[in-house]
Amino acid sequence: MLSVFDQGPFQACPTPFNLAAHVLQKADSRPEKVALSVLRGTGTEDWSYSALKAAILGTASGLLNAGLKPGEIVLMRLGNTVDFPIAYLGAIAVGIVPVPTSSQLTEPETERMIADLSPAAILRDPGVACAAHPLQITLGALSDMRTLPPAEFQFGDPNRLAYVVYTSGTSGKPRAVAHAHRAIWARQMMVDGWYGLRDTDRLCHAGAFNWTYTLGTGLMDPWTIGATALIPQPGTDPDDLPTLLREHRATIFAAAPGVFRKLLKTSQTLPLPDLRHGLCAGEKLSRHLHAQWADATGTELYEAYGMSECSTFISSSPAHPARGEALGQPQPGRRVAILGPNGPVPQGQEGTIAIHRSDPGLMLTYLNAPDEAEARMQGDWFLTGDQGAMAIDGQITYLGRDDDMMNAGGYRVSPVEVEAALSKYPGITQVGAAAVEVKQDTFVIAAFYTGPAKLDDADLHAYVEANLARYKQPRAFIHMPELPTGGNGKLLRRALPAYFKANTP
Repeated sequence: MLSVFDQGPFQACPTPFNLAAHVLQKADSRPEKVALSVLRGTGTEDWSYSALKAAILGTASGLLNAGLKPGEIVLMRLGNTVDFPIAYLGAIAVGIVPVPTSSQLTEPETERMIADLSPAAILRDPGVACAAHPLQITLGALSDMRTLPPAEFQFGDPNRLAYVVYTSGTSGKPRAVAHAHRAIWARQMMVDGWYGLRDTDRLCHAGAFNWTYTLGTGLMDPWTIGATALIPQPGTDPDDLPTLLREHRATIFAAAPGVFRKLLKTSQTLPLPDLRHGLCAGEKLSRHLHAQWADATGTELYEAYGMSECSTFISSSPAHPARGEALGQPQPGRRVAILGPNGPVPQGQEGTIAIHRSDPGLMLTYLNAPDEAEARMQGDWFLTGDQGAMAIDGQITYLGRDDDMMNAGGYRVSPVEVEAALSKYPGITQVGAAAVEVKQDTFVIAAFYTGPAKLDDADLHAYVEANLARYKQPRAFIHMPELPTGGNGKLLRRALPAYFKANTP
């Protein structure tokens, strides 16, 4: 049997359609129910469904009043506050295309994005770095828009552009991933295929408002089915999360593996009486950490695999727990294969994880780089760049990347981008970047470089802080007489972690 999972397609997305209207579909039937609680040590900031919808559609009116038109792009340079999802959904409600970005990006990084996107406006928190643009709509102006009369949802073709997210490509140049309104429709396959989510749930996500993992799993998916989203206030100490989970009766907890790891450092037992299970994504979950969580809480962790181009589409779930070393299985309604050079490989054989081009959650293209998007296709299959093997029951074991992409702290980062930034630094003749394990299950980015002499680490740290977002910055710099290369003189990045161990006491 070949490694193809296909149990039939998910229900087709209706037309006309609007992503924001789909997310807010329960607002009118449960107006006073709490949609969002921002958790603080001294209480909560609560948003009812009616207040949330009014703020979003008021913001939509304000964006139109500012002269923005459907189809135009707005770059989001907002911080970790509720303003982020309100502005995001407000734009989509009336057909304006938001581009959510990490507040950690530096001014030079945003300058390149602005040149790439030609946005009509920047939605801007003055405290967040951003290059110059003639139309910057400030945080205060966005807040004032919430009380405006509500705009009407703009319905249309579900395949039209809804939003754009950036991902680091293997070339080192971040790519603008264009997604359609139908992307939210595809996320319904996660409700049972990963979350086990109910409308009575109180789902707590530990991430920031302006992280796409939080935006989807922590906010939009609970709102779509009428559940309550819980988000700890910015700056919450991880040590306080167990108390917040207990006090606010969280039934599901979602985070990256690093957060679960931090929680387990404080105690070997974590009594969470209302919690049914946890959700984990962003980087590979180790079996050791999984077992630690189960022992400490008496609950399961369900892992998911996805990417900027297609969110999550393989996962374990309460209905289908992972077996052995497997990651999980494709969510019902997905069509997934393990491919070799000539198509699907036999079950049990290693190949590249791929998803069918018909999946409603798959991106439209890379903006300004459609040829690169098409190069990721093998026939009707989109190649993820990750290796896996499919068992007879459809369970997939993750076997790593087939390129050098790094994952540290839940963010995928291209080593080429890091190397390009450091190669401009005086005194560096050659540089290579790799993720290295500094302790069990904890990875950071390290830079290995050659040059006439060892450079001052503090100066290198200051340089990358000015030129790379924090999650892209190397935490260690290793001076070497030469970097490992293959017979053709090409840098062997996969060999670099061994040099880190050799140079670390």
